[in-house]
Amino acid sequence: MIENKENIDNLKSDKSIESKKSVVQTAYRYSDFNGKIIGCSMEVHKILGNGFQEVIYQRALEKEMALQGLSFAREFEMPIFYKEEQIGTRRVDFLVEEVISVELKALVNLEDVHLAQAINYLEAYNLEIGLLINFGAKSLEFKRLINPKFNQPNQENHINQINQRFRR
Repeated sequence: MIENKENIDNLKSDKSIESKKSVVQTAYRYSDFNGKIIGCSMEVHKILGNGFQEVIYQRALEKEMALQGLSFAREFEMPIFYKEEQIGTRRVDFLVEEVISVELKALVNLEDVHLAQAINYLEAYNLEIGLLINFGAKSLEFKRLINPKFNQPNQENHINQINQRFRR
């Protein structure tokens, strides 16, 4: 399931309407973290604009999220499983608060393949929520992603494994 900025703007709750800084509906799971991440991304895009390589935005977002007190790991290596057997690893741009995958892009246009890739990562990591953020357009673009195959019981084991690597 994908929720884009326009849908989020149309679904703002009374609480989020009161605060003009809020960009996500407060009823969503981890909406406070998502709001902070998106706010940090907006600040980075406001200062840097578009046109840089992804790694530049990644470094700037790392600094901004640290300033905002978010707990995160940059380029966090995650295992990829197939039928409960690990078949490889992949690095997520950011794992925030141990529960949100953040994938960054610096493209003129996001395409369906980028959304599919981000959702595939959520499924492979068994994470419930993710953000796909594109710094390459004139205006910052972000998509809030929900893993349709999220498995809560497996999440607890998965989080324990993440915690062990996250705290290294």
